Amino acid sequence: MTKQLTTGDTAPDFTLPNAEGDDVTLSSYRGSDVVVYFYPKAETPGCTTEACDFRDNLASLRGAGYDVIGISADPVESIASFAKNHDLVFPLLSDAGAAIAKEYGAWGEKVINGTAMVGILRTTIVLDKSGVVSRAEYNVSADGHVAALRRELGIDA
Repeated sequence: MTKQLTTGDTAPDFTLPNAEGDDVTLSSYRGSDVVVYFYPKAETPGCTTEACDFRDNLASLRGAGYDVIGISADPVESIASFAKNHDLVFPLLSDAGAAIAKEYGAWGEKVINGTAMVGILRTTIVLDKSGVVSRAEYNVSADGHVAALRRELGIDA
């Protein structure tokens, strides 16, 4: 397992390709609060539930000043298909090789269907306008996570 971020840490900057293959740099979001969430694999049931939940709550998150970025180790082609299939209108980024997931502590051992494996841990990191971690949540559940996050951030429906 990699070292997890905690409240008060400065988030590591990154530049990753989005679903269109264009580079997106975290530091370009300075001045905005940002929800960066890591998901294990596009088009799997849990990841689809979580992504669609962020999509369905995007207006209230943006209304409260939060941008949303999703990151997985999937290739650009997979995240492009995922975004198109589910009308995901926030940036999905490809972290092929999982270097950024590891820097954020979103990489480690997990058990799926009784089998231990290493991969991306479902993680949500909330950054303030300066890029400092205001909330770090690891091994979150796909179901109900966005609603819980909205409550924690004081965002009404």
